[in-house]
Amino acid sequence: MSADRGTGSETDMAAQEPPAGKPKRSAAGGIFAAIKETVLVVAVALVVSLVVKTFLLQAFFIPSQSMETTLDIGDRVIVSKLTPGPFDLQRGDVVVFADPGGWLPASTPTERGAVGSVVADALTFVGLLPEDSDDHLIKRVIGLPGDHVVCCDANGQITVNDVPVDESQYLIAGADPSQMTFDVVVPDGRLWVMGDNRPESADSRYNTDKPYGGFVPVENVVGRAYAIVWPISHWSWLGTPSTFDDVPGTAGVQ
Repeated sequence: MSADRGTGSETDMAAQEPPAGKPKRSAAGGIFAAIKETVLVVAVALVVSLVVKTFLLQAFFIPSQSMETTLDIGDRVIVSKLTPGPFDLQRGDVVVFADPGGWLPASTPTERGAVGSVVADALTFVGLLPEDSDDHLIKRVIGLPGDHVVCCDANGQITVNDVPVDESQYLIAGADPSQMTFDVVVPDGRLWVMGDNRPESADSRYNTDKPYGGFVPVENVVGRAYAIVWPISHWSWLGTPSTFDDVPGTAGVQ
């Protein structure tokens, strides 16, 4: 009897021993593995975000009323960097571009503190925060290279290549196409841009005394704004309007 009990105890003890070659994972080892996996996932996410921002998409926020009511102050937009590039710029596109020189007043940096500034700059760099737009503007393309843009005809409309354009799809309610007259031919590699809130937009019309004569170099264009993503109540697509469908001449530019 005692021998049988002894044998059974030894059998039970053997069953409780971990198989050879499979040591138990310590609590510290499990925590280290979890931290390592988290760091790897975050690093991959940051790299992917940076690649997306560099080559595909970038977020910007709207700092002024110049594009109302298409875009309101504080809206966040997603900009496609594939236009210009694989896809052509079109008349009517809403584009974000770097200041050609003197269009924007000197800006005061946002006070975030030393640590806050470093974190914000890093997150903006990889694309997890929208650009502050301190040295960028957002306007609508009215004239492409080679276009003859005039304001205004007998009916008070802007003409592009002698064709009057009806801007009611995007022009802010109650505003005239322009409060000032102009007659320009867009040079090669340049754009003529205007805001949708014409009375409140310091666009090509008001920068003719600046570098490039009020025109925007195509190479300054970051991309085409194609969607409002914040706030949620403003979610919408920013398509190319049919305003310029009947305008002859250059259809698009890379």
